[in-house]
Amino acid sequence: MSTDTNFAVLGVPAHLVRVLDDLGITIPTPIQAATLPDSIAGRDVLGRGRTGSGKTYAFLLPLLTRLSQSGGRRQARRPRALILAPTRELVAQIDTAMAPLAKALGLTSQTIFGGVGQNPQVQGLRAGVDVIVACPGRLEDLMQQGHVFLDGIEVTILDEADHMADLGFLPGVRRIMDKTPRDSQRLLFSATLDGAINVLVKRFLTNPVTHEADSAQSPVATMSHHVLHVDNGSHLPVILDLTAAPGRKVVFTRTKHRAKKLAKQLNASGVPAVELHGNLSQNARTRNMDDFHSGRAQTLVATDIAARGIHVDDVALVIHADPPVEHKAYLHRSGRTARAGNEGTVVTMMLDDQVRDVRDLTRKAGIKPTTTRVALGHPLLSELAPGQRSYAGGLVREAVPAGAGNRGGSGDGAGSAGSTSGGAGRGRGRGRGRGGQRPEAAGGAGGSGTRGSGRSGGRGSGSAAGRSGQGGDGQPAGRRSDGAGSRRRGGATGSGSGRRGAGSGGSSTVYSTSSGSSAASFSAGTRAGARRSR
Repeated sequence: MSTDTNFAVLGVPAHLVRVLDDLGITIPTPIQAATLPDSIAGRDVLGRGRTGSGKTYAFLLPLLTRLSQSGGRRQARRPRALILAPTRELVAQIDTAMAPLAKALGLTSQTIFGGVGQNPQVQGLRAGVDVIVACPGRLEDLMQQGHVFLDGIEVTILDEADHMADLGFLPGVRRIMDKTPRDSQRLLFSATLDGAINVLVKRFLTNPVTHEADSAQSPVATMSHHVLHVDNGSHLPVILDLTAAPGRKVVFTRTKHRAKKLAKQLNASGVPAVELHGNLSQNARTRNMDDFHSGRAQTLVATDIAARGIHVDDVALVIHADPPVEHKAYLHRSGRTARAGNEGTVVTMMLDDQVRDVRDLTRKAGIKPTTTRVALGHPLLSELAPGQRSYAGGLVREAVPAGAGNRGGSGDGAGSAGSTSGGAGRGRGRGRGRGGQRPEAAGGAGGSGTRGSGRSGGRGSGSAAGRSGQGGDGQPAGRRSDGAGSRRRGGATGSGSGRRGAGSGGSSTVYSTSSGSSAASFSAGTRAGARRSR
């Protein structure tokens, strides 16, 4: 890219250029430089760029530019632009990135996703907004209820279209886009362009211009890849050593249970860590990400739900504690580091029985990692994660007083009841939700339902009847849900108080910093909390 290329040359208005300058963004990335002239001109654009390539500003800048120049006016329940994204975290991230740019132009936005109550979203739509940033499931629900109409949409953007396809959201996406004006502008951005994406392109984009800023499997030049061959006894000690080094780290696991367990182990050893997976309530997910953003926790232990759309500055190290099954997942996970030209390191832990799988994985991902057999104390560990190791204190779970939780918080684990008192109860059950909202992310990202029936048996510190607040564990509406408590009327029975509205296990988790042996009391969920409370 020419060094004299800048956003003004590409057609970005002066108001937005000044905001970008204030944010320290002065030179367009390749995907931005390639797509901005066509998208600002109003053409339909199909853009492909790997994670961290700058796709968010590549669509936000033309979107806001065109809205500011079209002369349209916002109306109640009729937004002027729509951005669709697959996960709640990505929706929030896009809206945060857009906020200073929209403010400079006098434009407004509203996020729409499940897992939280819909009333604030409905009120925002009723007041009138220019842009809605939405997950498909909750948006469809609000459309069916008559709270939002898409006949005034001027620009529609699909972000992470391939991930929406992976999660099974394409039928909903098609129904939503069918409600937008045929002659409106459509921009589709994705890390990969495959068969499922081509279906959307042929149906909704008109003579699109295709821009591919990099090849589908091109490795990031500033990212180094290492495979650490360890035995079973060295697996956890090596991860502890790497995460105890200074700087932000993201550790990926295959399952929600593994993420919860590993976060507990790190905290018990004095390394402050938070977890991110589908069994957490929306409040818990938001709180944990806030802790990670602020630096209170320097390690995030996550399932693949965080591999897309989660952007935290200065993540120096990504650790695949469990190698992913697919090479695309490897690339998206690894993309949490080495973003926007920064350097980063990716480490894959490999046991003896994983050698063949890891070899195939890296070959398909188009990378050639350095493989080293290591154990605790190997000098390579200090090279991969430089700096003094610190085990000063993990984050511990504090008990939440009865009555302190929100009415209708979601359960955690195997379906704890929605309004059980105390947050220390232990619940096992199955809920059958009627009319629950659709999931918004892989695993536990469901929307809050309206009514349902179910049964939940358990033992804990209280008995209550109420409505649990969160959607199911990645299950479509109307299907049986076992997990984070499909919204239902149910009760947990046990001894103790029965106050309505006390926090349920998943959403009642509160962390505080602790050092020494007290860090071992960390508990990452309802069942562990129950054991500690008895």
